[in-house]
Order: sequence, then C-alpha cells, then structure tokens
Amino acid sequence: MIEAGRLSLNQATVKHLSVPDAAALCARHEIGGIGLWREQVGECGVGKAAAAVRRAGLHVSSLCRGGFFTHAEPDARAAALADNRAAIAAAAELGADVLILVSGGLVPGSRDSGLARRMIADAIGELVPAAERAGVRLGIEPLHPMYCADRCVISTLAEAIDLARQFPADVAGVVVDTYHVWWDVRLPAEIARAAGRIFSFQLADWTLPLPTDVLLGRGHVGDGVIDFRAIAAAVEAAGYTGYVEVEIFNQRIWDAPADTTAATVRERFATILALPQHDGARQRAEPVSHVFLAGVGRWAACATRLASVRTCLWGGGLPREP
Repeated sequence: MIEAGRLSLNQATVKHLSVPDAAALCARHEIGGIGLWREQVGECGVGKAAAAVRRAGLHVSSLCRGGFFTHAEPDARAAALADNRAAIAAAAELGADVLILVSGGLVPGSRDSGLARRMIADAIGELVPAAERAGVRLGIEPLHPMYCADRCVISTLAEAIDLARQFPADVAGVVVDTYHVWWDVRLPAEIARAAGRIFSFQLADWTLPLPTDVLLGRGHVGDGVIDFRAIAAAVEAAGYTGYVEVEIFNQRIWDAPADTTAATVRERFATILALPQHDGARQRAEPVSHVFLAGVGRWAACATRLASVRTCLWGGGLPREP
C-alpha cells in the first residue's frame, strides 16, 4: 500500500535519544524520515539539529509541537503566541513538512468547551500570516476525547477540518493520527473530506488494557485493535503522498534498546503497510482501492450495528441507563 521509503520515525518513540542520536538511529535502520520534538531540538540548538539531520540524509517530516492556546490570562495567551511563532521559525529552519498543533484543553477555571474552541481559532488566525511568510504548514491534530479536558478540545477529525477550512489550504491542514481517530464511525468520510489538507499521517496502535497514565497507552503497529490498512488506504485515496510517522508513547518501549525499537518499527511497517520500494508506485492503485472498499465496508457495518443499538436504546426497545 505505502512505499517503504516513506516511513518516518517520530522522535517521541525513542524519546531518550538526542537529535543527533535519533538521526543516526534512523540512518542505521534505513528509515528516511524523522519527526522531531522541540524539547530535544532545543537541547542542541536548531542549527545543530538541522545539521545532524542533513548529515544523516534524513527528511524532517514534522516538528512537534505548537499549540496550547487556551489560557485564561492575557499575558499567558501572549506568551503562547510568542512560543508558537518561535516554533514556526524553528520548523522553517529545519525544513519540516508541518508544525503539529496540539491546541489545548479547557481554559483553566472554565467548563466552557465552546470558549476554548473560539480561543483556538483566534490564535491560529493570528499565527497564519507568520506561517505563510515562513513557508510553514500548520497541522491541527485532533486528540482522542479522553484528552479533551487538559490537552485538546479538538476531538474529531471533522472538527479539525472545519477549523482548518477557516484558513488558506496551503497553510492550515490536519493531522491524521490513528491512535486518536480510529474509533470514529465517520472517519472514512472525514478523511475523504480532508483531501488536500492532510499534512501529516501518524501511526500508533490502541492496546489493552489501558495503563493508569493513558498518555502512555500507545503500542507498536499490530499490537492492538486498529485497522491500519483501512485507514491508510483512505488516507492514500485522499491524495496524501507524504511521510508516514510512527509515534509511540509507551514506557516499556522507551525502556527497550533504541535499535530494537527501530527494527520493530521498520518490520511492522513493512509487514502491515508497506510495498517494496522499487515497485510501490506501480502496485499502489489496485490494492489501495480493494483495501479502502473493504475498510469502508467494515466501518459501514459497524455504523449499522450502532444505529440498531441507538434504535433500541432511544426507541424504547431497551431501558436506558440512569
């Protein structure tokens, strides 16, 4: 489905490595892209980070992250905007495909999610001119609803698309992260609606049971319940041709040797998603269409079952829970 050469390793997957060490790891394992995090970039400096990536022959598929716009105090909102402008400048210097935005949760002291969403839209509107001047694309990432209160009130791909569409298509788009969106019955339709605005595609599996710290519940591709082939086929059908990042937050994986992690990432990608690099383009059309239709069929069947359950619950067939 996807050419092996489009694999990228997000630095969060090997979070204890510096930028030079993570870049060298990718080079050893023939992974052509790397998603960088600002904390590690800041430790060595943007210029040195960019040089390390160039020496390793890698492409920066993303810079994580900007966002966190939902502050109650004016000074805090101003500081967040200044920090995001610095992130835009860093993304431009690194040549990153996208600056990923995790927009922020509820405003401290407020239960008004609408207020938080309005603040996010206003903040992105203020950043768009700076991003346009720098040639940087802003990728709005929806996070799973369990993160709505403290990390991101943008919980569905539909919300992210609607927000991005308020701004020019060459500067504001969305991030499709399988971990955050796999559960959404409308996902195939929303991925199709995002055509032209998918700026990043990230992979991690949903594993069970969830850990106490739900932030660390991601697993290697294939270790959990997500139908990666169906989602990838939909993303490809929507015209996305960029790098595909593996981004995993998991203490057990962080504690493993980095070379073991990189080897597993590459092997799982090749087994579950990748075509041989030499003939991927020739083979893509037919498998993608078949897998896409199969995935849509599975989601449609799921939607039908959910509709039946709703009919029972709200049509009087079964008692509702108190």
